[in-house]
Amino acid sequence: MLELRPTCENCNKALAANAVDAMICTYECTFCKNCVTTVLFNVCPNCGGGFCTRPVRPSHNLRNGNFLGNHPATTKITYSPVEPEAHKLFADEINKTPPNER
Repeated sequence: MLELRPTCENCNKALAANAVDAMICTYECTFCKNCVTTVLFNVCPNCGGGFCTRPVRPSHNLRNGNFLGNHPATTKITYSPVEPEAHKLFADEINKTPPNER
């Protein structure tokens, strides 16, 4: 089950469980859409993979108790800003290969 991390790992922007601008990689590294686009260039600084929009967990019980009330988002903040110039060099090399082929 996704943790639904509460902030962008790069800029520390709050990303509520229902944030539509939260992006995750396959390991659930979580960043805001602005950082993914302008700082990370769709390359996760932790694994090198790409990003997709994080799903939103229903806020109300729509079926079988599967909702935010029974499965709340984590409150643990993971804040580890990237060094922009170093990450750009890393991303420039990785972006030669599409995310689905990395």
